[in-house]
Amino acid sequence: MKNTLAMAALLALAGGTLFMAACGSKASYEAKAGNSAGAAGADGSKAVTRQEAARSLAPSDLRYRDGEPSTDPEGVRRPTDGQPYDMFFKEHGVNPFVDTEDDRLSTFAVDVDTGSYTVCRDYLNRGNLPPPEAARSEEFVNYFKYGYEAPKNGPFNIVMDCAPSRYGQDLKNCHLLRVGLKGREIDTRSRKPAILTFCVDISGSMNMENRLGLVKKALALLVDQLQEGDRVGIAVYGSRGYEYMSHRDAGRREEILTALRELKSEGSTNAEEGIRIAYEMAERNFNARCINRVVLCSDGVANVGNTGPEAILKQIEEKRRKGITLTAVGFGMSNYNDTLMEQLGDRGDGHYAYVDNITEAKRVFVENLTGTLQVIARDVKVQVEFNPEVVKSYRLIGYENRDVADHDFRNDAVDGGEVGAGHSVTCLFELKLHEGRQGPVATTTVRYKHDERDEFSEIAHELSTGSIHSDWAKAPANMRLAASVAEFAELLRKSYWAKTGTYEAVIADLKKLAIESDDGDLLELLNLARKAESLKSAEGKSAAGGN
Repeated sequence: MKNTLAMAALLALAGGTLFMAACGSKASYEAKAGNSAGAAGADGSKAVTRQEAARSLAPSDLRYRDGEPSTDPEGVRRPTDGQPYDMFFKEHGVNPFVDTEDDRLSTFAVDVDTGSYTVCRDYLNRGNLPPPEAARSEEFVNYFKYGYEAPKNGPFNIVMDCAPSRYGQDLKNCHLLRVGLKGREIDTRSRKPAILTFCVDISGSMNMENRLGLVKKALALLVDQLQEGDRVGIAVYGSRGYEYMSHRDAGRREEILTALRELKSEGSTNAEEGIRIAYEMAERNFNARCINRVVLCSDGVANVGNTGPEAILKQIEEKRRKGITLTAVGFGMSNYNDTLMEQLGDRGDGHYAYVDNITEAKRVFVENLTGTLQVIARDVKVQVEFNPEVVKSYRLIGYENRDVADHDFRNDAVDGGEVGAGHSVTCLFELKLHEGRQGPVATTTVRYKHDERDEFSEIAHELSTGSIHSDWAKAPANMRLAASVAEFAELLRKSYWAKTGTYEAVIADLKKLAIESDDGDLLELLNLARKAESLKSAEGKSAAGGN
Protein backbone atom coordinates (compact mmCIF):
# COMPACT_ATOMS: atom_id res chain seq x y z
CA MET A 1 0.00 0.00 0.00
CA LYS A 2 1.05 3.51 -0.64
CA ASN A 3 3.25 5.53 1.68
CA THR A 4 4.51 2.33 3.35
CA LEU A 5 8.13 3.45 3.19
CA ALA A 6 7.36 6.90 4.53
CA MET A 7 5.32 5.39 7.36
CA ALA A 8 8.05 2.90 8.16
CA ALA A 9 10.65 5.65 8.34
CA LEU A 10 8.46 7.60 10.71
CA LEU A 11 7.78 4.55 12.84
CA ALA A 12 11.47 3.86 13.18
CA LEU A 13 11.68 7.23 14.86
CA ALA A 14 8.37 7.56 16.65
CA GLY A 15 8.75 4.14 18.24
CA GLY A 16 11.46 5.61 20.46
CA THR A 17 14.46 3.40 19.79
CA LEU A 18 17.41 3.47 22.16
CA PHE A 19 20.55 1.95 20.65
CA MET A 20 21.92 0.32 23.79
CA ALA A 21 22.74 -3.22 24.81
CA ALA A 22 20.18 -4.67 27.20
CA CYS A 23 21.51 -6.47 30.22
CA GLY A 24 20.25 -8.67 33.00
CA SER A 25 17.79 -11.56 32.90
CA LYS A 26 14.67 -12.57 34.75
CA ALA A 27 13.44 -15.96 35.87
CA SER A 28 10.53 -17.31 33.86
CA TYR A 29 7.29 -18.66 35.26
CA GLU A 30 8.63 -22.07 34.21
CA ALA A 31 11.67 -21.70 36.48
CA LYS A 32 9.51 -20.61 39.40
CA ALA A 33 7.31 -23.64 38.86
CA GLY A 34 10.34 -25.94 38.64
CA ASN A 35 9.90 -26.60 34.91
CA SER A 36 12.36 -26.03 32.09
CA ALA A 37 11.81 -22.99 29.88
CA GLY A 38 13.21 -22.40 26.45
CA ALA A 39 15.05 -19.11 26.87
CA ALA A 40 15.39 -17.68 23.37
CA GLY A 41 17.44 -15.12 23.10
CA ALA A 42 -5.42 18.56 5.84
CA ASP A 43 -7.05 21.18 3.83
CA GLY A 44 -8.66 18.91 1.28
CA SER A 45 -10.09 21.75 -0.78
CA LYS A 46 -6.76 22.25 -2.53
CA ALA A 47 -6.31 18.60 -3.46
CA VAL A 48 -7.72 17.09 -6.62
CA THR A 49 -6.88 13.43 -6.07
CA ARG A 50 -6.94 11.03 -3.13
CA GLN A 51 -3.23 10.43 -3.51
CA GLU A 52 -2.45 14.13 -3.16
CA ALA A 53 -4.59 14.31 -0.04
CA ALA A 54 -2.57 11.76 1.92
CA ARG A 55 0.49 13.29 3.53
CA SER A 56 3.88 11.69 3.60
CA LEU A 57 6.02 12.71 6.55
CA ALA A 58 9.81 12.90 6.37
CA PRO A 59 11.93 11.38 9.13
CA SER A 60 13.92 13.47 11.55
CA ASP A 61 16.96 12.77 13.71
CA LEU A 62 14.96 11.70 16.73
CA ARG A 63 16.71 9.45 19.24
CA TYR A 64 15.30 8.42 22.61
CA ARG A 65 17.20 7.90 25.84
CA ASP A 66 15.37 6.43 28.81
CA GLY A 67 12.05 7.17 27.16
CA GLU A 68 12.68 10.91 26.74
CA PRO A 69 13.00 12.39 23.23
CA SER A 70 15.65 14.95 22.49
CA THR A 71 13.56 16.39 19.68
CA ASP A 72 10.13 15.75 18.18
CA PRO A 73 9.77 13.85 14.91
CA GLU A 74 8.31 15.96 12.14
CA GLY A 75 4.55 15.52 11.89
CA VAL A 76 4.19 13.64 15.18
CA ARG A 77 2.34 15.59 17.81
CA ARG A 78 3.25 15.46 21.49
CA PRO A 79 0.31 17.10 23.30
CA THR A 80 1.15 19.30 26.27
CA ASP A 81 -0.92 21.91 28.18
CA GLY A 82 -2.23 19.48 30.80
CA GLN A 83 -3.23 16.76 28.38
CA PRO A 84 -1.76 13.24 28.48
CA TYR A 85 1.91 13.48 27.52
CA ASP A 86 4.10 11.53 25.09
CA MET A 87 1.15 10.33 23.04
CA PHE A 88 2.25 9.58 19.49
CA PHE A 89 -0.15 9.81 16.55
CA LYS A 90 0.32 10.11 12.78
CA GLU A 91 -1.46 12.77 10.72
CA HIS A 92 -2.79 11.22 7.50
CA GLY A 93 -4.58 14.22 5.99
CA VAL A 94 -8.24 14.37 4.97
CA ASN A 95 -9.67 12.95 1.75
CA PRO A 96 -10.88 15.57 -0.74
CA PHE A 97 -13.79 15.54 -3.16
CA VAL A 98 -12.74 13.87 -6.42
CA ASP A 99 -14.39 14.62 -9.79
CA THR A 100 -15.60 11.43 -11.44
CA GLU A 101 -14.49 12.71 -14.85
CA ASP A 102 -10.93 12.62 -13.47
CA ASP A 103 -11.15 9.44 -11.40
CA ARG A 104 -14.30 7.34 -11.11
CA LEU A 105 -12.68 4.68 -8.88
CA SER A 106 -12.16 4.72 -5.11
CA THR A 107 -9.92 1.84 -3.98
CA PHE A 108 -8.82 0.99 -0.46
CA ALA A 109 -8.05 -1.87 1.92
CA VAL A 110 -10.67 -2.67 4.54
CA ASP A 111 -9.99 -1.79 8.16
CA VAL A 112 -11.61 -3.41 11.19
CA ASP A 113 -9.41 -1.59 13.73
CA THR A 114 -11.23 0.23 16.53
CA GLY A 115 -8.31 1.61 18.57
CA SER A 116 -8.78 5.23 17.54
CA TYR A 117 -12.31 5.37 18.95
CA THR A 118 -11.38 3.95 22.33
CA VAL A 119 -8.25 6.12 22.63
CA CYS A 120 -10.35 9.24 21.98
CA ARG A 121 -13.01 7.97 24.38
CA ASP A 122 -10.32 7.69 27.05
CA TYR A 123 -9.25 11.30 26.38
CA LEU A 124 -12.81 12.58 26.71
CA ASN A 125 -13.55 10.55 29.84
CA ARG A 126 -10.43 12.06 31.40
CA GLY A 127 -11.65 15.58 30.62
CA ASN A 128 -9.56 16.33 27.53
CA LEU A 129 -10.26 16.81 23.85
CA PRO A 130 -8.06 14.38 21.90
CA PRO A 131 -5.49 15.80 19.47
CA PRO A 132 -7.07 15.94 15.97
CA GLU A 133 -4.72 13.31 14.53
CA ALA A 134 -5.87 10.77 17.13
CA ALA A 135 -9.30 10.54 15.45
CA ARG A 136 -9.47 8.19 12.45
CA SER A 137 -13.02 8.34 11.16
CA GLU A 138 -13.19 4.78 9.83
CA GLU A 139 -12.18 3.33 13.22
CA PHE A 140 -14.94 5.33 14.92
CA VAL A 141 -17.51 4.08 12.41
CA ASN A 142 -16.33 0.46 12.57
CA TYR A 143 -16.51 0.36 16.36
CA PHE A 144 -20.30 0.24 16.18
CA LYS A 145 -22.55 -2.66 15.26
CA TYR A 146 -25.13 -1.98 12.56
CA GLY A 147 -26.98 -5.29 12.44
CA TYR A 148 -26.08 -6.16 8.85
CA GLU A 149 -27.47 -9.49 7.69
CA ALA A 150 -24.85 -12.23 7.59
CA PRO A 151 -24.23 -13.92 4.23
CA LYS A 152 -26.03 -17.18 3.48
CA ASN A 153 -23.21 -18.28 1.17
CA GLY A 154 -19.66 -17.04 0.86
CA PRO A 155 -17.72 -14.87 3.29
CA PHE A 156 -19.46 -11.51 2.72
CA ASN A 157 -22.77 -9.76 2.30
CA ILE A 158 -22.71 -6.25 0.75
CA VAL A 159 -25.22 -3.59 1.81
CA MET A 160 -25.57 -0.23 0.00
CA ASP A 161 -27.81 2.73 0.89
CA CYS A 162 -27.96 6.36 -0.20
CA ALA A 163 -29.86 9.40 1.07
CA PRO A 164 -29.60 13.22 1.07
CA SER A 165 -26.69 14.06 3.38
CA ARG A 166 -27.66 15.19 6.88
CA TYR A 167 -24.28 16.79 7.51
CA GLY A 168 -23.50 18.01 4.01
CA GLN A 169 -26.36 20.46 3.77
CA ASP A 170 -23.98 23.32 2.95
CA LEU A 171 -22.90 21.41 -0.18
CA LYS A 172 -25.20 21.57 -3.19
CA ASN A 173 -27.08 18.34 -3.96
CA CYS A 174 -24.94 16.33 -1.50
CA HIS A 175 -25.85 12.75 -0.63
CA LEU A 176 -24.37 10.15 1.70
CA LEU A 177 -23.59 6.66 0.39
CA ARG A 178 -23.18 3.83 2.89
CA VAL A 179 -21.37 0.64 1.86
CA GLY A 180 -21.52 -2.11 4.48
CA LEU A 181 -19.83 -5.52 4.50
CA LYS A 182 -20.82 -8.30 6.88
CA GLY A 183 -18.52 -11.26 7.39
CA ARG A 184 -19.63 -14.86 7.69
CA GLU A 185 -20.42 -15.84 11.25
CA ILE A 186 -18.85 -18.89 12.87
CA ASP A 187 -20.33 -20.54 15.93
CA THR A 188 -17.95 -20.68 18.88
CA ARG A 189 -18.12 -24.46 18.87
CA SER A 190 -17.20 -24.56 15.20
CA ARG A 191 -14.13 -22.35 15.26
CA LYS A 192 -10.72 -23.86 14.71
CA PRO A 193 -8.54 -24.73 17.71
CA ALA A 194 -6.36 -21.76 18.64
CA ILE A 195 -2.64 -21.76 19.39
CA LEU A 196 -2.13 -18.43 21.13
CA THR A 197 1.13 -16.83 22.19
CA PHE A 198 0.62 -13.95 24.59
CA CYS A 199 3.39 -11.36 24.23
CA VAL A 200 3.18 -9.15 27.31
CA ASP A 201 5.05 -5.89 27.88
CA ILE A 202 6.11 -5.95 31.55
CA SER A 203 8.45 -2.93 31.37
CA GLY A 204 8.45 -0.20 34.00
CA SER A 205 6.06 1.98 31.98
CA MET A 206 3.43 -0.79 32.32
CA ASN A 207 3.54 -0.70 36.13
CA MET A 208 0.04 0.72 36.58
CA GLU A 209 -3.33 -0.82 37.30
CA ASN A 210 -4.72 0.41 33.96
CA ARG A 211 -1.74 -1.12 32.14
CA LEU A 212 -0.25 -4.40 33.39
CA GLY A 213 -3.05 -4.81 35.92
CA LEU A 214 -5.65 -4.48 33.18
CA VAL A 215 -3.63 -6.74 30.84
CA LYS A 216 -3.75 -9.54 33.41
CA LYS A 217 -7.52 -9.20 33.82
CA ALA A 218 -8.09 -8.96 30.05
CA LEU A 219 -6.03 -12.05 29.22
CA ALA A 220 -7.68 -13.96 32.08
CA LEU A 221 -11.04 -13.20 30.43
CA LEU A 222 -9.70 -14.57 27.17
CA VAL A 223 -8.37 -17.74 28.83
CA ASP A 224 -11.77 -18.35 30.43
CA GLN A 225 -13.31 -18.47 26.93
CA LEU A 226 -10.88 -21.05 25.55
CA GLN A 227 -11.69 -24.72 25.09
CA GLU A 228 -9.75 -27.93 25.49
CA GLY A 229 -7.60 -28.28 22.39
CA ASP A 230 -6.68 -24.59 22.43
CA ARG A 231 -3.13 -23.91 23.59
CA VAL A 232 -1.54 -20.90 25.31
CA GLY A 233 2.09 -19.85 25.76
CA ILE A 234 3.46 -16.60 27.21
CA ALA A 235 6.47 -14.48 26.24
CA VAL A 236 7.30 -11.30 28.14
CA TYR A 237 9.71 -8.42 27.78
CA GLY A 238 11.14 -5.75 30.03
CA SER A 239 14.86 -5.04 29.80
CA ARG A 240 15.10 -8.49 28.22
CA GLY A 241 12.61 -10.65 26.37
CA TYR A 242 12.18 -14.28 27.42
CA GLU A 243 9.84 -17.25 27.33
CA TYR A 244 7.78 -17.01 30.49
CA MET A 245 5.47 -20.03 30.06
CA SER A 246 5.67 -22.77 27.45
CA HIS A 247 2.55 -23.64 25.47
CA ARG A 248 0.03 -25.85 27.22
CA ASP A 249 -3.55 -26.95 26.69
CA ALA A 250 -6.26 -24.53 27.78
CA GLY A 251 -7.60 -27.34 29.95
CA ARG A 252 -4.74 -26.50 32.33
CA ARG A 253 -6.55 -23.27 33.03
CA GLU A 254 -5.40 -22.69 36.60
CA GLU A 255 -1.74 -22.99 35.62
CA ILE A 256 -2.20 -20.37 32.91
CA LEU A 257 -4.17 -18.02 35.17
CA THR A 258 -1.60 -18.38 37.94
CA ALA A 259 1.17 -17.49 35.50
CA LEU A 260 -0.73 -14.37 34.45
CA ARG A 261 -1.40 -13.31 38.05
CA GLU A 262 2.31 -13.58 38.88
CA LEU A 263 3.45 -11.21 36.13
CA LYS A 264 5.44 -8.30 37.56
CA SER A 265 6.70 -5.10 35.97
CA GLU A 266 10.45 -4.50 35.55
CA GLY A 267 13.08 -2.71 33.52
CA SER A 268 13.15 -0.94 30.18
CA THR A 269 11.28 -1.96 27.02
CA ASN A 270 13.00 -4.45 24.75
CA ALA A 271 10.01 -4.95 22.48
CA GLU A 272 12.21 -6.23 19.66
CA GLU A 273 13.48 -9.21 21.66
CA GLY A 274 10.14 -9.95 23.29
CA ILE A 275 8.23 -10.01 20.01
CA ARG A 276 10.95 -12.10 18.35
CA ILE A 277 10.78 -14.69 21.12
CA ALA A 278 6.97 -14.75 20.97
CA TYR A 279 7.13 -15.54 17.24
CA GLU A 280 9.79 -18.20 17.81
CA MET A 281 7.47 -19.85 20.33
CA ALA A 282 4.55 -19.57 17.89
CA GLU A 283 6.64 -21.16 15.12
CA ARG A 284 7.69 -24.10 17.30
CA ASN A 285 4.04 -24.79 18.10
CA PHE A 286 2.64 -24.01 14.65
CA ASN A 287 -0.19 -26.20 13.34
CA ALA A 288 -1.60 -25.49 9.88
CA ARG A 289 -5.02 -26.81 10.94
CA CYS A 290 -5.29 -24.30 13.79
CA ILE A 291 -5.46 -20.56 14.38
CA ASN A 292 -1.88 -19.46 15.02
CA ARG A 293 -1.86 -16.01 16.59
CA VAL A 294 0.34 -13.78 18.70
CA VAL A 295 -1.58 -11.47 21.06
CA LEU A 296 0.57 -8.43 21.87
CA CYS A 297 -0.35 -6.36 24.93
CA SER A 298 1.68 -3.16 25.24
CA ASP A 299 1.76 0.62 25.41
CA GLY A 300 3.71 0.64 22.14
CA VAL A 301 6.89 2.11 23.59
CA ALA A 302 10.08 0.42 22.34
CA ASN A 303 13.12 2.12 23.84
CA VAL A 304 15.66 -0.71 24.09
CA GLY A 305 17.01 -2.95 21.33
CA ASN A 306 19.58 -3.25 18.62
CA THR A 307 17.31 -2.21 15.75
CA GLY A 308 14.36 0.13 15.26
CA PRO A 309 10.65 -0.68 15.05
CA GLU A 310 10.98 -1.23 11.30
CA ALA A 311 12.87 -4.46 12.04
CA ILE A 312 9.97 -5.57 14.25
CA LEU A 313 7.47 -4.75 11.49
CA LYS A 314 9.52 -6.63 8.89
CA GLN A 315 9.69 -9.68 11.15
CA ILE A 316 5.92 -9.59 11.67
CA GLU A 317 5.34 -9.41 7.91
CA GLU A 318 7.56 -12.44 7.33
CA LYS A 319 5.77 -14.50 9.97
CA ARG A 320 2.29 -13.65 8.70
CA ARG A 321 3.22 -15.20 5.35
CA LYS A 322 3.83 -18.42 7.27
CA GLY A 323 0.36 -18.25 8.80
CA ILE A 324 1.09 -16.60 12.16
CA THR A 325 -1.08 -13.52 12.66
CA LEU A 326 -0.96 -10.75 15.25
CA THR A 327 -3.52 -8.94 17.35
CA ALA A 328 -2.12 -5.69 18.81
CA VAL A 329 -3.91 -4.52 21.95
CA GLY A 330 -2.91 -1.16 23.44
CA PHE A 331 -3.10 -0.18 27.11
CA GLY A 332 -2.40 3.05 28.98
CA MET A 333 -2.70 6.81 28.62
CA SER A 334 0.44 9.02 28.46
CA ASN A 335 3.67 7.60 27.09
CA TYR A 336 1.67 5.65 24.49
CA ASN A 337 2.51 5.01 20.82
CA ASP A 338 -0.72 4.67 18.84
CA THR A 339 1.17 4.91 15.55
CA LEU A 340 3.29 1.83 16.20
CA MET A 341 0.48 -0.26 17.69
CA GLU A 342 -1.76 0.37 14.67
CA GLN A 343 0.99 -0.61 12.25
CA LEU A 344 1.84 -3.76 14.21
CA GLY A 345 -1.77 -4.93 13.89
CA ASP A 346 -1.97 -4.04 10.20
CA ARG A 347 1.34 -5.66 9.25
CA GLY A 348 0.50 -8.78 11.25
CA ASP A 349 -2.68 -9.60 9.29
CA GLY A 350 -4.69 -8.92 12.42
CA HIS A 351 -6.15 -5.79 13.91
CA TYR A 352 -5.53 -3.09 16.49
CA ALA A 353 -7.69 -2.46 19.53
CA TYR A 354 -7.17 -0.20 22.54
CA VAL A 355 -8.46 -1.31 25.93
CA ASP A 356 -9.23 1.52 28.35
CA ASN A 357 -11.32 -0.43 30.87
CA ILE A 358 -12.49 -3.92 31.78
CA THR A 359 -15.72 -3.47 29.79
CA GLU A 360 -13.70 -2.94 26.62
CA ALA A 361 -11.59 -5.97 27.51
CA LYS A 362 -14.78 -8.05 27.62
CA ARG A 363 -15.83 -6.67 24.25
CA VAL A 364 -12.53 -7.63 22.60
CA PHE A 365 -11.77 -10.92 24.36
CA VAL A 366 -15.21 -12.29 25.22
CA GLU A 367 -17.99 -10.88 23.02
CA ASN A 368 -15.88 -10.72 19.85
CA LEU A 369 -13.49 -13.59 20.60
CA THR A 370 -14.18 -15.71 17.52
CA GLY A 371 -13.93 -12.64 15.27
CA THR A 372 -10.76 -11.59 17.07
CA LEU A 373 -9.14 -14.99 16.56
CA GLN A 374 -10.45 -16.55 13.33
CA VAL A 375 -9.89 -14.77 10.02
CA ILE A 376 -12.40 -15.59 7.28
CA ALA A 377 -10.85 -13.52 4.46
CA ARG A 378 -7.42 -12.02 3.83
CA ASP A 379 -6.11 -9.21 1.64
CA VAL A 380 -9.59 -7.74 1.37
CA LYS A 381 -9.83 -4.69 -0.89
CA VAL A 382 -12.82 -2.60 -1.88
CA GLN A 383 -13.23 -0.73 -5.15
CA VAL A 384 -16.24 1.53 -5.65
CA GLU A 385 -16.85 2.62 -9.24
CA PHE A 386 -19.01 5.73 -9.62
CA ASN A 387 -21.10 6.45 -12.68
CA PRO A 388 -20.00 9.88 -14.05
CA GLU A 389 -23.40 10.30 -15.67
CA VAL A 390 -25.05 10.39 -12.23
CA VAL A 391 -22.26 11.24 -9.76
CA LYS A 392 -20.42 14.53 -10.22
CA SER A 393 -17.87 14.02 -7.41
CA TYR A 394 -17.31 11.93 -4.29
CA ARG A 395 -15.36 11.90 -1.04
CA LEU A 396 -14.47 8.84 1.03
CA ILE A 397 -14.76 9.61 4.75
CA GLY A 398 -11.68 8.23 6.47
CA TYR A 399 -9.44 5.36 5.28
CA GLU A 400 -6.72 7.87 4.36
CA ASN A 401 -4.00 5.46 5.49
CA ARG A 402 -5.63 2.49 3.74
CA ASP A 403 -5.57 3.97 0.24
CA VAL A 404 -4.69 1.60 -2.62
CA ALA A 405 -3.81 2.75 -6.14
CA ASP A 406 -6.71 1.93 -8.47
CA HIS A 407 -4.49 -0.18 -10.75
CA ASP A 408 -3.42 -2.29 -7.75
CA PHE A 409 -6.92 -3.51 -6.95
CA ARG A 410 -6.17 -6.84 -8.65
CA ASN A 411 -2.47 -6.76 -7.91
CA ASP A 412 -2.31 -9.52 -5.33
CA ALA A 413 1.19 -8.50 -4.27
CA VAL A 414 -0.37 -5.38 -2.72
CA ASP A 415 -1.65 -6.02 0.79
CA GLY A 416 -5.30 -5.63 1.71
CA GLY A 417 -7.05 -5.92 5.05
CA GLU A 418 -8.20 -8.92 7.04
CA VAL A 419 -11.72 -9.64 8.27
CA GLY A 420 -12.57 -11.93 11.18
CA ALA A 421 -15.65 -14.08 11.59
CA GLY A 422 -18.78 -11.98 12.06
CA HIS A 423 -16.93 -8.70 11.65
CA SER A 424 -18.58 -5.87 9.75
CA VAL A 425 -16.94 -3.06 7.80
CA THR A 426 -18.65 0.24 6.96
CA CYS A 427 -17.50 2.82 4.41
CA LEU A 428 -19.18 6.20 3.93
CA PHE A 429 -18.97 8.50 0.92
CA GLU A 430 -20.25 12.03 0.43
CA LEU A 431 -21.54 12.38 -3.13
CA LYS A 432 -22.48 15.37 -5.27
CA LEU A 433 -25.03 14.20 -7.82
CA HIS A 434 -26.01 15.67 -11.17
CA GLU A 435 -29.55 17.01 -10.88
CA GLY A 436 -32.28 14.95 -12.48
CA ARG A 437 -30.02 12.12 -13.68
CA GLN A 438 -31.18 8.50 -13.47
CA GLY A 439 -29.35 5.18 -13.61
CA PRO A 440 -26.63 3.34 -11.69
CA VAL A 441 -24.98 5.38 -8.95
CA ALA A 442 -22.10 3.11 -7.97
CA THR A 443 -20.91 -0.49 -8.06
CA THR A 444 -18.98 -1.92 -5.12
CA THR A 445 -16.58 -4.78 -5.80
CA VAL A 446 -14.91 -6.66 -2.96
CA ARG A 447 -11.80 -8.73 -3.72
CA TYR A 448 -10.54 -11.19 -1.13
CA LYS A 449 -8.63 -14.38 -0.52
CA HIS A 450 -10.30 -17.17 1.41
CA ASP A 451 -8.51 -17.94 4.66
CA GLU A 452 -7.71 -21.51 3.64
CA ARG A 453 -7.17 -21.14 -0.10
CA ASP A 454 -4.72 -19.14 -2.21
CA GLU A 455 -7.06 -18.11 -5.01
CA PHE A 456 -8.80 -14.73 -4.97
CA SER A 457 -12.53 -14.18 -5.43
CA GLU A 458 -14.71 -11.15 -6.11
CA ILE A 459 -18.28 -10.19 -5.33
CA ALA A 460 -20.10 -7.03 -6.47
CA HIS A 461 -23.22 -5.04 -5.70
CA GLU A 462 -24.81 -2.08 -7.56
CA LEU A 463 -26.96 0.79 -6.31
CA SER A 464 -29.22 2.76 -8.67
CA THR A 465 -30.93 6.12 -8.29
CA GLY A 466 -34.27 4.38 -7.78
CA SER A 467 -32.97 3.04 -4.45
CA ILE A 468 -31.97 6.46 -3.06
CA HIS A 469 -34.06 7.46 -0.05
CA SER A 470 -35.98 10.65 -0.73
CA ASP A 471 -35.33 12.11 2.71
CA TRP A 472 -32.69 11.66 5.43
CA ALA A 473 -35.35 10.74 7.98
CA LYS A 474 -36.33 7.77 5.78
CA ALA A 475 -32.82 6.34 5.73
CA PRO A 476 -32.28 3.22 7.89
CA ALA A 477 -31.54 4.00 11.54
CA ASN A 478 -28.20 2.19 11.35
CA MET A 479 -27.15 4.39 8.43
CA ARG A 480 -28.11 7.52 10.36
CA LEU A 481 -26.09 6.23 13.32
CA ALA A 482 -23.03 5.64 11.12
CA ALA A 483 -23.35 9.18 9.75
CA SER A 484 -23.50 10.68 13.25
CA VAL A 485 -20.48 8.64 14.35
CA ALA A 486 -18.52 9.81 11.29
CA GLU A 487 -19.48 13.44 11.84
CA PHE A 488 -18.38 13.20 15.47
CA ALA A 489 -14.99 11.90 14.35
CA GLU A 490 -14.69 14.56 11.64
CA LEU A 491 -15.37 17.26 14.23
CA LEU A 492 -12.77 15.87 16.62
CA ARG A 493 -10.16 15.70 13.84
CA LYS A 494 -11.10 19.23 12.73
CA SER A 495 -11.75 18.10 9.19
CA TYR A 496 -12.05 20.82 6.58
CA TRP A 497 -15.33 19.23 5.47
CA ALA A 498 -16.84 19.56 8.95
CA LYS A 499 -16.00 23.25 9.29
CA THR A 500 -19.69 24.19 9.46
CA GLY A 501 -20.63 21.19 11.59
CA THR A 502 -21.41 21.30 15.31
CA TYR A 503 -21.45 18.90 18.21
CA GLU A 504 -24.92 20.21 18.98
CA ALA A 505 -26.24 18.80 15.69
CA VAL A 506 -24.66 15.40 16.40
CA ILE A 507 -26.12 15.40 19.92
CA ALA A 508 -29.59 16.24 18.59
CA ASP A 509 -29.44 13.38 16.08
CA LEU A 510 -28.15 10.88 18.62
CA LYS A 511 -30.98 11.82 20.97
CA LYS A 512 -33.49 10.94 18.24
CA LEU A 513 -31.75 7.62 17.60
CA ALA A 514 -31.68 6.87 21.33
CA ILE A 515 -35.49 7.00 21.37
CA GLU A 516 -35.51 4.17 18.83
CA SER A 517 -32.83 2.07 20.53
CA ASP A 518 -31.49 1.07 23.93
CA ASP A 519 -28.03 0.32 22.51
CA GLY A 520 -25.47 1.01 25.23
CA ASP A 521 -22.81 1.99 22.69
CA LEU A 522 -25.13 4.64 21.24
CA LEU A 523 -25.86 6.07 24.69
CA GLU A 524 -22.16 6.15 25.47
CA LEU A 525 -21.50 8.00 22.21
CA LEU A 526 -24.16 10.56 23.12
CA ASN A 527 -22.42 11.12 26.44
CA LEU A 528 -19.03 11.52 24.72
CA ALA A 529 -20.47 14.03 22.26
CA ARG A 530 -21.81 16.07 25.17
CA LYS A 531 -18.40 16.01 26.83
CA ALA A 532 -16.70 17.10 23.60
CA GLU A 533 -19.18 19.96 23.16
CA SER A 534 -18.60 21.10 26.75
CA LEU A 535 -14.80 20.91 26.41
CA LYS A 536 -14.87 22.78 23.10
CA SER A 537 -17.07 25.47 24.63
CA ALA A 538 -14.73 25.83 27.61
CA GLU A 539 -11.75 25.96 25.26
CA GLY A 540 -13.39 28.76 23.27
CA LYS A 541 -14.18 30.76 26.41
CA SER A 542 -10.62 30.35 27.63
CA ALA A 543 -9.23 31.54 24.30
CA ALA A 544 -11.59 34.51 24.27
CA GLY A 545 -10.49 35.45 27.77
CA GLY A 546 -6.82 35.26 26.88
CA ASN A 547 -6.18 32.54 29.45
